[in-house]
Amino acid sequence: MAHTDLVAFTSDEYAALLRTADLRVTRPRVAVLEAVETNPHADTETVFGVVRSGLPEVSRQAVYDVLAALTCAGLVRKIQPSGSVARYESRVGDNHHHAVCRSCGVISDVDCAVGATPCLTPSDYNGFVLEEAEVIYWGLCPDCASPEAASRVSGSHT
Repeated sequence: MAHTDLVAFTSDEYAALLRTADLRVTRPRVAVLEAVETNPHADTETVFGVVRSGLPEVSRQAVYDVLAALTCAGLVRKIQPSGSVARYESRVGDNHHHAVCRSCGVISDVDCAVGATPCLTPSDYNGFVLEEAEVIYWGLCPDCASPEAASRVSGSHT
């Protein structure tokens, strides 16, 4: 599933994504896909809460299992910044990284500025066949940074 900028999918579109990934279409799978799409970088508890609000019979373990299946199928991406719980996003299949606020923990997508995956070239591959690079930038989000610091940071990228 490509990044959709929170364009709402229909249940039929989620079902088609599942079928394309050779996954059986179930109400919990559709609900988890929708929860991840509408709550970018959500942790498991957030996804569980959203799913449970629409499907009260769904167990926490079922949500964990669905997230694992969707991650394996490439329909969602699991990220886990250092010191953070696992989080999930529907933006997959592109070359992007993340910025994490050291104060409040908010996560934001950062597009890769250089080329195609993996977008970073190490000095020595050590025999590995590299497929991607996971980059996490750490700092303060605009809400946590002082107005002066926020304007200095935004001014340096123009």
